[in-house]
Amino acid sequence: MGNLDIQNRFIEDLSISADYETVASKYRAIFEKISQGVVEREQQRILPYEQIDWLKNAGFGALRVPVKFGGDGVSLPQLFQLLTELAKADSNIVQALRGHFAFVEDRLNAHKFKNQELWFKRFVQGDLVGNAWTEIGHVKIGDVITRVTQNNNQLLVNGKKYYSTGTIFADWVDLFAYDERTDQHVIAAISRHASGVEVLDDWDGFGQKTTGSGTLTLSNVAIEADHILPFEQRFKYQTAFYQVIHLATLSGIAQSAVATFIHEVQKRDRIFSHGNADLVRNDPQILQVIGKASAQAYASQSITTQTAEALQRAYISHFSESEVKKIQANNDAELEAAQGQVVISDLVLELTSKLFNALGASASTTTKQLDRFWRNARVVSSHNPVVYKEKVIGDWEVNREPLPFVWQIGTSPKVGAA
Repeated sequence: MGNLDIQNRFIEDLSISADYETVASKYRAIFEKISQGVVEREQQRILPYEQIDWLKNAGFGALRVPVKFGGDGVSLPQLFQLLTELAKADSNIVQALRGHFAFVEDRLNAHKFKNQELWFKRFVQGDLVGNAWTEIGHVKIGDVITRVTQNNNQLLVNGKKYYSTGTIFADWVDLFAYDERTDQHVIAAISRHASGVEVLDDWDGFGQKTTGSGTLTLSNVAIEADHILPFEQRFKYQTAFYQVIHLATLSGIAQSAVATFIHEVQKRDRIFSHGNADLVRNDPQILQVIGKASAQAYASQSITTQTAEALQRAYISHFSESEVKKIQANNDAELEAAQGQVVISDLVLELTSKLFNALGASASTTTKQLDRFWRNARVVSSHNPVVYKEKVIGDWEVNREPLPFVWQIGTSPKVGAA
């Protein structure tokens, strides 16, 4: 816990650490089973309903819930290590669960001020949460079209979201909306099974094809008042948390790519007349390709672990008496997550492309789907544009300009202006 002074009354309510191998052993057989069907799911774009149910039934969604409330109580570095292992099996599933783990993290932080045992119980019994924040089309930047309104004594939600990652598999929806009653941005925790909720599988990206990132439509969906959460109370290191899930996903992609290409090299019996050995596996140039990719995957995992440590310090600081330490810990988490994104994105995109230098043209066959590693890494790396992250890091380093903990995307106000 470092030098942070935790208020004693919170100690047993925190998720500080677990025995990693004990926890991981509960899930590794499932990861292995998930990996066995990944190529078929990539080829045919089969959504992983069954695979996510395996994880759900095993309690994977309660990894961060404190042991006191029935969860595994893992630390954030341990969570991201497990997510990397899962991403090695299927990177789509980690992204599909991204919104769930963010909502769990928010409830862990909220527990400081109000008992969250009901939500913890839901997570332990297997409930999963999807994500629905982004609106597309002619929605001007800063606007939120999805609204909470009141009709007599009933609260209703109406709107449409895209990039609703994981929602199609979920029991709840972590929904960003505008509450017209209070004139504030809120999170509306909507039951995925409520009347008026429609989820379409219309995501058409060339990578991360089975994340369930389609359109969510809400038509007069009823919601209880205690499921409307002021956005200003959202956990402070959320943008860093979301980004580090992408880093874990990229690290898992890297590890899987290296392992797969190693296998392809080991079994390859065709050689080039101007190569360097009687078997590809003995060719020093091919070994160099594999060696560099392995080192890049190692660096990716190491950076992800380092950023997760910063997130853990931010989590613990939330329960500290020191406001100065909280601010510092959150700044550190945001900065390290941004720095990690800039470096890991390039590392993984390079290795998933250059690994093809270890094989021949036959590696491009769609039967093997070896291009999935680059395609999936390219899509994951397109979230939270790297060029803007590089800019804000530089602005922080040179000018100490505050890091953007919350940001939005939308149509420019210049569009349509006369």
